Amino acid sequence: MYGVSVEGSFSAAHSVDIGCGKFEDMHGHNWKVLVTVEALGLNSNGMIIDFNVVKAALDETLCILDHKNLNEIDFFVENNPTSENISKFLHDSIDKKLRPESKNLVLSEVRVWETELNSAYYRRK
Repeated sequence: MYGVSVEGSFSAAHSVDIGCGKFEDMHGHNWKVLVTVEALGLNSNGMIIDFNVVKAALDETLCILDHKNLNEIDFFVENNPTSENISKFLHDSIDKKLRPESKNLVLSEVRVWETELNSAYYRRK
């Protein structure tokens, strides 16, 4: 299995439902994001995909979140804007953008750091 990863970041605010009808106060983070794409083999250029293609898909998706109140974005109206759900949102959005590039690719993981020491991820089974 071969893999490539690209990083990005965004800044946004959110208020998370912590249970029992309680919400955290609105606050912000500078999130770091790591996207990993995998494939069983390489193309004729010796790559699974150009880094720039993955980075463009990531950057285009991060624009949706950057400097926004996540609670006001459609996906997070229905899904608590936790780091776990942010990673799922990013995964699904980026996967749709990369799918036309190659049917052999798998967007295997999107990891989101809410702080320098705390991260969550969505990983394809």
